[in-house]
Amino acid sequence: MNLIDIIEDKSLQPALIIGNGINRFNAKTKDGNNTWDSMLLELWKRHSGTSNHISTPEGISLTEFYDALDLMKESTSVNLQKEFCEMMSDWSPKSHHKNITLWAKNNSSPILTTNFEETLASNITENITHFDSRKFTDFYPWGSYFSNSQVHNPSAEFAIWHINGIQRYSRSIRLGLSHYMGSVERARALIHKGNEARLFSGKNVNEWSGYQTWLHIIFNNDLIFMGLGLDTTEVFLRWLLIERAKYFNHFPDRRKKAYFVYTNSDSLSKGQKLFLKSVGMGLIEEQSYEDLYVTPWVLS
Repeated sequence: MNLIDIIEDKSLQPALIIGNGINRFNAKTKDGNNTWDSMLLELWKRHSGTSNHISTPEGISLTEFYDALDLMKESTSVNLQKEFCEMMSDWSPKSHHKNITLWAKNNSSPILTTNFEETLASNITENITHFDSRKFTDFYPWGSYFSNSQVHNPSAEFAIWHINGIQRYSRSIRLGLSHYMGSVERARALIHKGNEARLFSGKNVNEWSGYQTWLHIIFNNDLIFMGLGLDTTEVFLRWLLIERAKYFNHFPDRRKKAYFVYTNSDSLSKGQKLFLKSVGMGLIEEQSYEDLYVTPWVLS
C-alpha cells in the first residue's frame, strides 16, 4: 500500500496531519536552515551567554532544551516565543504546499499541522476564523482555523488547524515541555471532565466539549501523518494518540484508521515502530520525498 492508495480510498474520511517536513522539502530560508532544532540553537546562541552547543546535547529532549534556555536566558525581558515566530517571517509556500492544500480543499478534508507558520493557510486566505469568538484565547486558539468558508463540522469540512500554536499569536507557540504539559492538561479537561459533555461518556458525539476544536478531528477522522517524526519529543501528540486508541477500545464501532507515511531515508527506531503500532498506526514507506509531497497530490 502507498500514500496514493490511501488518499484514493473512498471508504476513508481522511484528515492530513502535517509536520515541518513539508517546509524542509525543496526549500531553504535565507539563513539556510528551517528546522526547529537549528532555530532553537540559534536562540541559545543569542540568549544563553554561551555558544558551546552546535547540536542539542545528548540526554535532553528538544522541548526540555527550550525550557532550559528559558530558565537560563540572560534577560527576563526576552520573549523567546516571539523571536521564534520572527525567524519564520520569510517562509513562503512552494508548489507542493499549494497542491496538497488544493487536494484537501477539493476533498473536504481537514488539515491539522504541528507547524506554527501560516505557509499552508496562505494558499487559501490570510483571515483566521474563530469557531466561537466568545471562547477565543490567543494562548490556546484551538477553535481557530483558516478556510475560505465557515466550518460547521470540523471533521467533515476543509480547514487548516494548528495544533501547537499559530505564528500570529506568539503566546500560543508550544515549544517547551512545560508548554506541552499545559496542552495535555487542557485537552484532558475537554476529553475526560464533565458528564455527558465529555468525550468518553459516549453520548452527544457532535456536542462534546471539544467539538468546536481540532481535537474533534483527531477522534473522528482517519488520520494521515506526514512530514513529522512522532518521536519522543512529540509528547502532546503521542499522548493524544494513546487517548485516541483507548477511546476506540471503549467504542470499537467508532474506530478510525491512521497511517504514518515516511521514506526509506528516514530512520524509525524500534521504539517508534512499537509505539506507532500500539496506537493503531499503519506504517507506509515511500521511496522518496517526491512520493510524499509531489506525485500523489498531482495525480489524485
